[in-house]
Amino acid sequence: MASPPKQKSNITFDFVEKQLRKKTFGILSTTDPKGKPHSTGVLYGISARLKFFFFILTGKNYKKVRNIKANPHVSFVVPFPHYYLRFVPDSTVQIRGTAEIVPLDDSEAQKAFSQKRTLKMMLAQSNKSDSRDYVFIKIKPSRKIFCYGLGIGMRELRESVESGGYTVIIPEEKLVDR
Repeated sequence: MASPPKQKSNITFDFVEKQLRKKTFGILSTTDPKGKPHSTGVLYGISARLKFFFFILTGKNYKKVRNIKANPHVSFVVPFPHYYLRFVPDSTVQIRGTAEIVPLDDSEAQKAFSQKRTLKMMLAQSNKSDSRDYVFIKIKPSRKIFCYGLGIGMRELRESVESGGYTVIIPEEKLVDR
């Protein structure tokens, strides 16, 4: 039986946060009122540097929104594909947390979606159509983030697959909203 991932002394939350801020695609998992899981690919933005929350722009009648209203506990995974070594499994970052639905005009969410071109385009599109049809999902992560392979060399992973799993802790000051 493999031991649970431990914190790696050489990989910090700051490193993981920097990598997450470079990306915009993740997989959100929710559960419906009957306990059935539902996962979907989404584009995300991260709040301003002082805080650490994820925002997802979506239609207010989508299944993920209905599921969050029934059960706010979510899992969010961001894959980090190896573009040149396609045979190597993706590195991943998994966040567990709670989600809430916030209105489209939420200033913190708007700011998170104004940081990347793709997200700006999504936001502009939602503003062109009936804005009452859109909401943001705000994910407040638990303090412990689970990672696999991110920042770890191929040689180390080849020697021991288990060495790729580790955790990082979000500093309390990044979760001011709690």
